[in-house]
Amino acid sequence: MKLRHWQSECVDCVLDHYALIDTHFLCLATPGAGKTVMAAEVAARLFDKQDIDFVLCFSPSITIAEGFKRTFSKHLERRFDGLIGAAGCSYTYQSLPYFNQDFWQLLLNHRVLVIFDEIHHCSGQTLEDSNAWGQEIILNIKTLAAYTMALTGTPWRSDKSPIVLSQYTGTENLIHCDYTYGLQKAIEDGVCKTPSIVLIDNEKISVSDNQKEIQIFDSLKSLLGEKVVSYQDIVTNKKAIRFVLERGCSKLAEIRQTVPNAGGLVVASSVEHANNILDMLVNEFNQSAVVVSYQHDSPSAVIDNFRTNLTQWIVAIGMVSEGTDIPRLQVCCHLSRIKTELYFRQVLGRILRINGKQHQNAWLYTFSETKLSEYAHRISEDLPEIPVIIREFIELNDVHSDIHLEPKHNNDSLDIGFSYNSSFDTHELPYQLGFNNSSTMDNVEPTTRCFELLGLFREQVVATFNSPFQ
Repeated sequence: MKLRHWQSECVDCVLDHYALIDTHFLCLATPGAGKTVMAAEVAARLFDKQDIDFVLCFSPSITIAEGFKRTFSKHLERRFDGLIGAAGCSYTYQSLPYFNQDFWQLLLNHRVLVIFDEIHHCSGQTLEDSNAWGQEIILNIKTLAAYTMALTGTPWRSDKSPIVLSQYTGTENLIHCDYTYGLQKAIEDGVCKTPSIVLIDNEKISVSDNQKEIQIFDSLKSLLGEKVVSYQDIVTNKKAIRFVLERGCSKLAEIRQTVPNAGGLVVASSVEHANNILDMLVNEFNQSAVVVSYQHDSPSAVIDNFRTNLTQWIVAIGMVSEGTDIPRLQVCCHLSRIKTELYFRQVLGRILRINGKQHQNAWLYTFSETKLSEYAHRISEDLPEIPVIIREFIELNDVHSDIHLEPKHNNDSLDIGFSYNSSFDTHELPYQLGFNNSSTMDNVEPTTRCFELLGLFREQVVATFNSPFQ
């Protein structure tokens, strides 16, 4: 298998690091870049040099573990099922606490390469500050493995805890990565799709309570800032998400004119939420769709089937958030109630994998909630340091938005200024949304409130990586 340039470079870096510096290596590579293949090549080189006898891979889900098994078996041209004669085996982090001492004897009696995918799931630098998975790594792997390699596309944890086996440097205590391959470089190299993030808002929102008091808000930011309703209430209301799904379906139909097998992902908040979205996609938008959740007997089989068929949409509840390899995904509707930057970047990563065609784009649609907007614009800052003018055309009502990104050089730092000209696509919105708000999420005081979206929908397109390198 021919390696991508970054993969070949990283493999050489890993082997030099093992020989000269340390037996542990941390690789940060953007989601979708091909970390698993790179890791398999490292294993192949170590086998060729007769430096290892066996490989163990750990990852955060059964789906990802099965992907590692397939990739390593194909790349090494050997079985990877853990049985006698196999090159190794792939497990989930959840299995770590259940191995007995006989299993760990493998690391005492043999030279084992241990690979950790999405290592940020395992926290702690000592037994006292570790989570359950981090404790097992410190107790049974850290000092016993011949070599260890950690992979991640998002090298931090939402709870700010240190990542196991990692080093932190400087006054800001930043994580030290032995090799880094960022999204900007991946797009320049044609390794990842070019993403655009669409933030959907409304310009006039009316909220009334059971005392008939009415408040008017000019954006979701101001609405959620007052905590009169929760973000959960917005993403789970059918009428509110209908617009997001309509935009996603429209974009997917446009893409499938040139990429017939292109697919879409909807990230839902719960099983009930996912089933409602499925019903809407099938019955209102005439789409083919499937739901995958932890309630399925074999969620991996559902994902595998979707990976290779022509179904338009997969609706998932946390099952396709990271590490899952479905290259044909090009559109995502982010309707999860989870609002961490880690999760946002992981979801975006699901639609960035290249599926063999050049100059592909990926589109993520979500609501213009404050944190999500911050994450989107933070991602947009990873641009080549040259002047770029981006024009994004929204084809509804013949209204378009121009986004001008004007990088300014100042001591090698990049400041990006946004100036918008008709930057919101507007649509008449007759929908009225009503609900009983009994949730305490986001510290919303339980009461009965109804809100109506009386203004026009508007879309801010954060065209993050349209560059001269495309």
